[in-house]
Amino acid sequence: MTKKTLRVSKIKNGTVIDHITSGHALDVIKILGITGRTGGVVTVAMNIPSQKLGGKDMVKVEGRELKSEEVDKIALLAPHATINIVRDYKTVEKQRVKLPSVIRGIVNCANPACVSNSDEPIQSTFYVEREEPLRLKCHYCGYIMEKKDVLKQF
Repeated sequence: MTKKTLRVSKIKNGTVIDHITSGHALDVIKILGITGRTGGVVTVAMNIPSQKLGGKDMVKVEGRELKSEEVDKIALLAPHATINIVRDYKTVEKQRVKLPSVIRGIVNCANPACVSNSDEPIQSTFYVEREEPLRLKCHYCGYIMEKKDVLKQF
């Protein structure tokens, strides 16, 4: 006999970030600037079985709706993630993250000699060559960045 168990409780108001690439829930927490030192309930579930992805992570943030810049950063690490806005225990909005083909000002070039890292006010710009595994090409110097380079910046 199998018994279904609800492992994570529902939230009244806030955001549920689902279908995070397995092993990246803590990176998402870091992107959101959540340290655990302020109020607000945050639930993290890791390595949840998923038929679609094999395994996934999930983050529930009570009392907070994400900004578009935060969603863009999450898309870099979890291109299959979904963002669910919850109000009064009901999902009122659901969206898939979408990694744009050009990324501006979200991450810095990992090449220290790149002009975008100089004192000049130049906004970093990258072209997404591949979503998975992540591969970004710098507009200015052509440097190729991968997920590990992006993770170092959060």
